[in-house]
Amino acid sequence: MAEDEIGINAIKHAMRALRKRHLMEEGAHAPAFTAISKPIASQGMEWKDKAETLELELQQCYKTQVRLSEQLVVEVAESRASKALVQEKEALIPSLENEISQARDECSRLTALLEEKTKALKLLIGENQDLRTQYEDMRAKANNVEAENKTLIDRWNLQKMKDSERFNEVNALYQDILNKLKASGLEQLARTQIDGVVRQSEQGAEHYIETTTIPKTCTHRITAHEGGCASLIFENSSGKLISGGQDQTVKTWDTNTGSLTRTYHGCLGSILDLTITNDNNYIIAASSSHNLYVWDTNSGRVRHTLTGHLDKVCAVDVSRCSSRHVVSSGYDRTIKVWDLNKGYCVNTIIFPSNCNAVCFNSDGGTIISGHVDGHVRLWDIKTGKVLSEVAAHSLAVTSVCVSRNGNMVLTSGRDNLHHLFDVRSLEVCGRFSGSGSKVASNWSRSCISPDDNYVAAGSVDGCVHVWSISKGDMVSSLKEHTASVLCCSWSGLGKPLATSGRNGTICLWSH
Repeated sequence: MAEDEIGINAIKHAMRALRKRHLMEEGAHAPAFTAISKPIASQGMEWKDKAETLELELQQCYKTQVRLSEQLVVEVAESRASKALVQEKEALIPSLENEISQARDECSRLTALLEEKTKALKLLIGENQDLRTQYEDMRAKANNVEAENKTLIDRWNLQKMKDSERFNEVNALYQDILNKLKASGLEQLARTQIDGVVRQSEQGAEHYIETTTIPKTCTHRITAHEGGCASLIFENSSGKLISGGQDQTVKTWDTNTGSLTRTYHGCLGSILDLTITNDNNYIIAASSSHNLYVWDTNSGRVRHTLTGHLDKVCAVDVSRCSSRHVVSSGYDRTIKVWDLNKGYCVNTIIFPSNCNAVCFNSDGGTIISGHVDGHVRLWDIKTGKVLSEVAAHSLAVTSVCVSRNGNMVLTSGRDNLHHLFDVRSLEVCGRFSGSGSKVASNWSRSCISPDDNYVAAGSVDGCVHVWSISKGDMVSSLKEHTASVLCCSWSGLGKPLATSGRNGTICLWSH
């Protein structure tokens, strides 16, 4: 309000000044008007011009007065706005001072906390240095203990190797004695052969072999494995069947009743092939998990896990002369010879083509392998060298099976042919095929009957075909499977014939 009064007073003062000036000008011009009023003709026009000029100046003064008044009003309005802005800013000052005070308090608190954390960090650094010193001391002690432990382990391994060598020598000597005893018993047994049947004698052969008859009837149809069954074997001189499947289990079956007698667990991959030692004490499985698994048939537990292959192991066999040596082949293009007593690989054979099937020859010192390139090769297991080789098939070999007498080897291939070779010369002495006989997979296994008179092989259409070796003709075609047949195996007693399919079903056949 004081500022408004000041502005009004200033305006009034300006108006008074203008009036005063106007009166003074009128007083100054009065003589002129008086002179003009005199009838002086000579000065009439001059005074008239001067009066007009003064009138114009008076109008200019009025205009200037109006302009100054307007300017004064604008300045008064600006002054009021500036005053309002100043008041608004002054109102904000207390809140800003409060915020500054709070920020100072927070800064003080954080400074105190920082000092506290700094002290704690220094304390932790000191403790860390102490712990590091203790760790270095403990590490030095651990290194010393590890060195001592390694020395003890080396000494223990050395002693174990010596004990193993002595034990192996004793086992080898014991095995030789058993072989000699068996040979003498078999020789005595052969002298009692009557009508094609080797019967039990007083000296005692434990089993006998009858002449194989052509299978015609499916006696049992067993749902054995989920996902498929690719491998079948019989116990030696027994009718007990062993199967392995993609469900990672090995199962044994009573072929008289078709019932399950035991299941072996512990394999981590699909089982692609099986074998059993001559004394029936150990079952060995080749697995897609790159390992071989050895089960003790008495305890049912895994005794060995043989590692060393770099890809799936697709074939395995045990020596007929000894239960000690096992051969396996994998898709890492290697064949490995294992010592079951020692539990590790004793020789590795490397070759250019993957091996689908492998088996020991009857002499125990050579092995026969069938490869993806269609070749069959004979190897010396000690030297790892190829003794002989033949191009058996135009496509991959899927199976090799040595006859009981050891003179012939049966091979099957993806060219849907089954060849019989003389082991000594690798010359073809038999060829078997049929219009409906087609091999189902790279690991389809065919077999020879125990009397070496017949060949059995499965087909992709679910049929099992049987050929006579002497005649070379197909003598039977068995139809029971509803899926591709992957494996055939003949009991060493002459019957039954077992076959397995891609759907995991096992069929047992008899005459």
